[in-house]
This record gives sequence, structure tokens and C-alpha cells, in this order.
Amino acid sequence: MTKIEVFTAPGCGKCGKAKDELERIVGQLGNEKFEWREVNILQEMDYAIELGVLSTPSIAINGELVFTALPSARQLLQALENSLGV
Repeated sequence: MTKIEVFTAPGCGKCGKAKDELERIVGQLGNEKFEWREVNILQEMDYAIELGVLSTPSIAINGELVFTALPSARQLLQALENSLGV
């Protein structure tokens, strides 16, 4: 199972778009293959810093920071397919 974390901050307009796009792509690839959660960087600042998150939205896949800005749908799809070995 692929673990995805979306790092967000209150008031971040692009964060909502990142979550919506992630939800759509995960649904397309199969919800059962993924576990994902939203990480509020203000509530989990130490963890965010540990991974190297400097801006939101950022996305980590399997504990590795992959995107430090809003990726395109194609980039996100490709990264998630790669995590599944597709």
C-alpha cells in the first residue's frame, strides 16, 4: 500500500486543489491501493521540517518528499503510478 501525505496550511488556496486532485487520481487508480492523510504543518511542524517541507501544498509518497509545490495532474498521476510499480 502506498502512503501519501499532503502538507497543508490554513488559508492555503492551492492546498484544496491539491487534495481534490489527489482524491480524484487515487480513485482512478484504486482507493484500496493507497492510504493518505492531510498534514497541517502548523500542528505537525517538527515532522514537516524533518521531511524538508518549506511550502504548501507539498506531497510526500512513502515518507519521501516528492512535490514541494502543486504538481500538475499528469505529474501526480505519474508519481503515484511509479509508487505502485505500474
